[in-house]
Amino acid sequence: MPGARSSEDGLIARYFAPLAGHGADGLRDDAATLTPSPGCDLVLTADAIVAGVHYLPDDPPASIARKALGVNLSDLAAKGATPRGFLLTLALPDDWTEDWLAGFTAGLGEAATAFACPLLGGDTVRAAGPALIGVTALGEVPSGGMVRRMTARIGDILCVSGTIGDAALGLPLLNGPRPEWDERIGPDARGFLIDRYRHPRPRLALAPILRRHARAAMDVSDGLAGDLTKMLAGEGRSAEIGLSDVPLSDAARAVIASEPRLLDTALTGGDDYEILCAVAPDRVEDLLAEAYAADIPLARIGTVVAGDDPPAFRRPDGSEHAFAARSFSHF
Repeated sequence: MPGARSSEDGLIARYFAPLAGHGADGLRDDAATLTPSPGCDLVLTADAIVAGVHYLPDDPPASIARKALGVNLSDLAAKGATPRGFLLTLALPDDWTEDWLAGFTAGLGEAATAFACPLLGGDTVRAAGPALIGVTALGEVPSGGMVRRMTARIGDILCVSGTIGDAALGLPLLNGPRPEWDERIGPDARGFLIDRYRHPRPRLALAPILRRHARAAMDVSDGLAGDLTKMLAGEGRSAEIGLSDVPLSDAARAVIASEPRLLDTALTGGDDYEILCAVAPDRVEDLLAEAYAADIPLARIGTVVAGDDPPAFRRPDGSEHAFAARSFSHF
């Protein structure tokens, strides 16, 4: 028989109040206050993750918490924003346990501290189905300084942070039958890919650099090929991408060398949470130099061009790589 569970007020007092930031009044009220820094605009974003859709139900609860906050902070980073705090909606299934919640809030507290983004409030309810974790993250930018998604211009250079496809290749190592290529890539590569799936790395240190140099930016959450298509949709814009210029980790390269068909998975799968940006040609070198100084890998992958077709990913011989589907879809 499961042990006795705390009431909602007891859960808040025990697990969430210790994470509360300034203005939250220890989560003893129904709302919090947040005053933007002088001369700043607030930036707000919301993302939810659902058990069995965005994470695996048996993932460690601390990892689930880090992912829930990290995916939202990735959006703030892409907008050039500095985190100020977050709201949490936690819908728990019937079989939740206090041990699970303790692990979840421990991971949440570690992430909130690491990213300087305290809890400001939220709600805890019973779910009718699987667990749902909704986060609304709040950040700020100097007034008028938010980096938009749809403002790239023809001739801009496209860059992406980190490496692409690791999380999408890590998922099959945890979910379903063991893939044949698992034993061929070695334990270090396996552990790296799983870690990339479970633990997004929001590129918050890139935010002020984007504000200074980027014309447009978004985070890559539904696959590089699909998100780039969204970024350039309308207004007669497309892109030419060098397939060999897309940054891949050593682990991803090992998987693709073993199973070349998984290149599509790497380029179209979700959960990268890297930053895609468009930069005027005369600002690219400054962008790359500042990212390097901030210890953020940033690769030039292509150019925005005129056209209405989806972005073309070109092999070294100039031929175009065709995708069966360009993006992860929630529906």
